Amino acid sequence: MKKKFFLILIFLLLLPNLAIAKPEPEKVKVAFVRDGFLWTKISGREEKISIKPTKYNEPPQWSHDGKWIVYGVEPKEKLSPNLESQTEIWVYSLETRKHKRITYDGSNPKWSPVENILAFKSGGVLNVSNLDQFYNIALGVGDYNWFPDGRAFITASGASLRPDGWTNPVLYKIGLDKDFSKITSLTKNVKKLYTIPSEIKKGNISLLAIDATNFQFSPDGKWISFMVSPTASWSMDSNMMCVISSDEQTFEVLDEMIWEVDSPKWAFHQNRLGYIAGGGRIVMGFKNKKMKVTELPAYKSISLTPPHFAELGFTWRDDQSVVVSRVNESEWSNDPKQRPDPSLFSIKIGEQTQLQLTHPPKGFGDYHPIYLPSARKLTWVRKKDLAETQRDLWIADSNGENARIWIKNVDGYDFYQGK
Repeated sequence: MKKKFFLILIFLLLLPNLAIAKPEPEKVKVAFVRDGFLWTKISGREEKISIKPTKYNEPPQWSHDGKWIVYGVEPKEKLSPNLESQTEIWVYSLETRKHKRITYDGSNPKWSPVENILAFKSGGVLNVSNLDQFYNIALGVGDYNWFPDGRAFITASGASLRPDGWTNPVLYKIGLDKDFSKITSLTKNVKKLYTIPSEIKKGNISLLAIDATNFQFSPDGKWISFMVSPTASWSMDSNMMCVISSDEQTFEVLDEMIWEVDSPKWAFHQNRLGYIAGGGRIVMGFKNKKMKVTELPAYKSISLTPPHFAELGFTWRDDQSVVVSRVNESEWSNDPKQRPDPSLFSIKIGEQTQLQLTHPPKGFGDYHPIYLPSARKLTWVRKKDLAETQRDLWIADSNGENARIWIKNVDGYDFYQGK
């Protein structure tokens, strides 16, 4: 009887600890950079997968099946002393636990959405690699993205300055042959999609169209969103959020945006595009940054941010709601302690009530919310200031409850959510 009593007592003493312990999201893998090393966190276990510290010029990205990670590093010795910067692109296999260099100098790597084929740029050349060797696909390429079927790319050529003025940026579709070794022409599979007007307008705001970037497809693949930017310095203050139909028949300018806030994102299943509208860089003040959602093809836009607040980032939680990183509107201060610190708020489209999900301690803010549908978890970064590089990755239930530090001291990171 005494033995049974002691066993029950021990269980009761352990019960609070068992209640505090939170299970790891089973399907979610994390690749991240910490202190110059590449790490993974899988099934609750952190593992350092690189040997020597280095500078990561490209954040890690998971392949479509979660078996590979691509990353870009700054080499110890450059190919040429005349190169201002150089990025080696590498991949890591979780099955063989080996690293493989794909190219000595590349940028903007992107995995195919359907197979383990990697695209990247080298100068203005678009390349694809089967992870054994790479092949040139097209020339004169700016930013790009894969079509959802993995058989083509959308890209743009930027405008160029000539004696009679600027040319127009042009959108292209680049088809991809299945057998890369038989590619004999870099222009055969290129199709011009749309010539962007040299000047685009929204209301009383107009800008010179120089480049198009950040291509994203709607859930049904019938719409493509992208940013149109002016010259480099001007683009810090003003860019235009645009959409084009995949049949190239409809082009529309939606709103003004800046780069310092989160990129536009489509809802999971409906053709709803979310973005943070408003021009003017953050150093001009934490203001004029409103969360908006536009439904296509109706072009019905709604603003979700109440007066006297500004948004810095957002994530879709489902097709009807978003989570935003929000601050009180204020002027910019050179003293970080005088700048507003954001908290996360939940917004349900069509409802007036907006719920505050997080309450960071004084001097800390919650940034970069990302919702993980497969785990039904909300993640974000908590740090001391907008420009702070020392930051922790937090995780909570979708309603913000049971919040905890998930990974301490992270730099670039990426999630794989399983199938």
